[in-house]
Amino acid sequence: MKPAVLVLGATGATGRGVVRAAVEAGRPVIAVSNDRDGLRDLQVHAHADLSTLVADARDERHALALAREVRKLDRPIDGVVAALCTERERGRLLDQSANALADALDAAVVAHLAAARHLLPLLAEGGRSGGYVLIDGPGGDHPWAGYGHRSVGAAALRMLARVLHDEARALGVRLQLLSLDWPVRTEANARHACAQWPSAAGVGRRVLALIDRADRAPTEAIVRCSGPCANDPVTSLLARQG
Repeated sequence: MKPAVLVLGATGATGRGVVRAAVEAGRPVIAVSNDRDGLRDLQVHAHADLSTLVADARDERHALALAREVRKLDRPIDGVVAALCTERERGRLLDQSANALADALDAAVVAHLAAARHLLPLLAEGGRSGGYVLIDGPGGDHPWAGYGHRSVGAAALRMLARVLHDEARALGVRLQLLSLDWPVRTEANARHACAQWPSAAGVGRRVLALIDRADRAPTEAIVRCSGPCANDPVTSLLARQG
């Protein structure tokens, strides 16, 4: 049985791009989300080897339950993509309670750790080496005005990725964070998107390239995408025209 790519947050804008890229490449996909309607919409990919799971990895309990459901599918996994980017309302940190920042950190960092704790072993089982890719957007290097909670969470996620990158080596798994310097272009925002924004499908192809690298030697923990992603002809053309 051909190994599958497990996509967390599969119904979000970026997650859909990853699913699309994987399906177009002929790869089996296990799409995970707590959005039942969104998962049903993904079934439009004709003839795709696409399984869906209504689940998430928001905390330790949910991540453990997700890992159990994946095991029940009884199919090998050679890649995990954590597209857990969340939308947050605009506002100054000083105008919000500390609990609001705690919630943002739970969504941006704790959920990623919970997922990695229970899904990294799935990649390592049976001697299979695989790739584990976290995806995050802008705001982690410099304060994003009006989105301080986003900047704090993104900076924390970068450190988490560096730590997990080192620890995952012992399991024979490459864990990396694909850091996007710009928002992702989608059908919903294409009219107002800037030329340098990568498309969701382009991000998906970049993620698959990271998973598929034959060289399993240690690499950088953070991979920057500062413009149109590689193999993304749509945004590359727009950037040249801009």
